[in-house]
Amino acid sequence: MVPSLDGPTNVLRQLWDRLSVVPGGTRVFSHLAGRMAPYTGTIGARVVELREGFARVELPDRPRVRNHLRSIHAVALVNLAELCGNAALSYSLPDDARFIVAGLSIEYVKKARGTITAVTECSVPHTSARQEYEVPVVMTDDAGEVVARATLRSLVGPKPSANQA
Repeated sequence: MVPSLDGPTNVLRQLWDRLSVVPGGTRVFSHLAGRMAPYTGTIGARVVELREGFARVELPDRPRVRNHLRSIHAVALVNLAELCGNAALSYSLPDDARFIVAGLSIEYVKKARGTITAVTECSVPHTSARQEYEVPVVMTDDAGEVVARATLRSLVGPKPSANQA
């Protein structure tokens, strides 16, 4: 069974805090995150570091994420940016909050080849009050060169009460 993000607690934070400290736990967490957001799971990225306002996610270069130029496909990079930014924001949310991406912009700097690492540092919501947050994500290759930069515009708000869900 896949955990629900709309429960009474921040299930993503609970899963990370429990799994990240055990051998293989980050892989299990990444698989579960991919099941909670199925499209996100299609790229096979792995969350390697997660804390309030911060995430680091790695995307291995494999044939299934490449384009006809043998570089990582633009849409795979968008998906990676969204996973990284959403993980950091979601981990940081109060138990009674949820969010949705309201917009996303991306700049492709150079062809992405090899393992791509996405990193975000973002503002941390302290309440579930309706507010938009900008979540910047920088993606680099194995040499540390920037391959893409993205910004997610994420709308945070309260979870629906049990009688509204």
